Amino acid sequence: MSEITNLKPMAVWKHFDNICSIPHPSKHEEKLRESLIRFAKEQKLEYLVDETGNLIIKKPASAGMENRKGVILQAHLDMVPQKNNDTKHDFENDPIQPYIDGEWVRAKGTTLGADNGIGVSAALAVLEDKTLVHPALEVLLTIDEETGMTGAFGLKPDLLKGEILMNLDSETEGELYVGCAGGIDATISLDFHTETIKNTFSTFDLSVKGLKGGHSGMDIILQRGNANKILFRILNILEELNVVCHVCEVNGGSLRNAIPREATAKIAIAGMNVAKVRSIIEEESAKICNELSITDPDLQITLLPCEQAKYAMRRAKLQKFIRLVYGLPNGVYRMSDSMPNLVETSSNLAIVKMEDNRATVSCLLRSSVDSSKEDLVNMMKAIALNASAEAEFTGGYPGWKPNMDSAILSLMKQTYKKLYNKEAKVMAIHAGLECGLLGGVYPNWDMISFGPTIQSPHSPDERVNIKSVGLFWQFLTETLKNIPVK
Repeated sequence: MSEITNLKPMAVWKHFDNICSIPHPSKHEEKLRESLIRFAKEQKLEYLVDETGNLIIKKPASAGMENRKGVILQAHLDMVPQKNNDTKHDFENDPIQPYIDGEWVRAKGTTLGADNGIGVSAALAVLEDKTLVHPALEVLLTIDEETGMTGAFGLKPDLLKGEILMNLDSETEGELYVGCAGGIDATISLDFHTETIKNTFSTFDLSVKGLKGGHSGMDIILQRGNANKILFRILNILEELNVVCHVCEVNGGSLRNAIPREATAKIAIAGMNVAKVRSIIEEESAKICNELSITDPDLQITLLPCEQAKYAMRRAKLQKFIRLVYGLPNGVYRMSDSMPNLVETSSNLAIVKMEDNRATVSCLLRSSVDSSKEDLVNMMKAIALNASAEAEFTGGYPGWKPNMDSAILSLMKQTYKKLYNKEAKVMAIHAGLECGLLGGVYPNWDMISFGPTIQSPHSPDERVNIKSVGLFWQFLTETLKNIPVK
């Protein structure tokens, strides 16, 4: 048990502390699921695990609420595994270490997993509390939301009987979400042959680090630096100036839905050109750091000697590779015309790797407008074709179209105003909430998404506001009391 168990509401923080103690990165949720199955058994609640691995726990309506519409409380079991370079942490075996930092809860050197551990914890607290007034409940805990929405994709019809879905995966208290972006994964690959590096060349690590990164949907509007784009901007400058460099390795980014914070290229430079290359990189770095001085004040671009490399990508392919990555769209592509300050379409150039004579670029495209997303797909196809590369687009999922006449939206707006004497904001989100997929399987559901305030999800700077968790819990339980009749 950690110090967070003393926070209020204790019913929620107790469960979150337990979740932190059990490793549960994406695709490795088994230990957490087994713990929650034990919880269901202890509470004498009906449960099932579907063929995809989602966990469903059911609780009958409290006395007098049997005639109300059934509610599904939905959250995802997995968390994004990100850590600082100087942090030793095995996400498959080590617990997250939460701690209180003023008005926030953070983790020591890693992501916290408040996305979506707080949502899971609130659902468990509802299941456990025998004093709450509520309709028939079904808690749907999906797997692998962060790396592909596998659980939502695999959910079958007829497993759930409720009529209202409350997704507990939004990240600003006081906001009610009624729409989200769809997305698709782009993978662009380029095969290459290697050549031997002459012994007159010296090898260096060209590194970009210190960027803030963040969620590729929620934070894309902040125009933060992308480590991959910065790295290839510098490589492209060297190519344009005809400075002969070999590229031996590239390793940039790690997750499709996280803005890359770090990227490194191992490059070989002719001895007579080392001083020139260093000067060019210093000059370009100064420009980039100045451009990003507000969004990423801790940006560092370094060129340091490293172990001598023997092989590199052949020069004939290198130019195509550099121009491919440098030319791919990244960041906000189009803003919404219908909702202020909402990104409509974006791309995150998430991962660049060179392995086994194959260079691979992974991007996540998002849009609430299918035709705009398709336009971005076609643009990337054209860029890939020009570089003689292969482009594959997979895992497409739909967005969630807002329903401003939603009954649960109306109820929750009224409830929020009654509780806090102010209006809740009605929003759509530039991220892939599972609601889009779930609503496709259960089109009759009336859906809404809300949650506490979580900042910098998907990065080691992730933190959840303590007060907002209490407000989120109060809002959830008060809403459950007032669910309309069937």
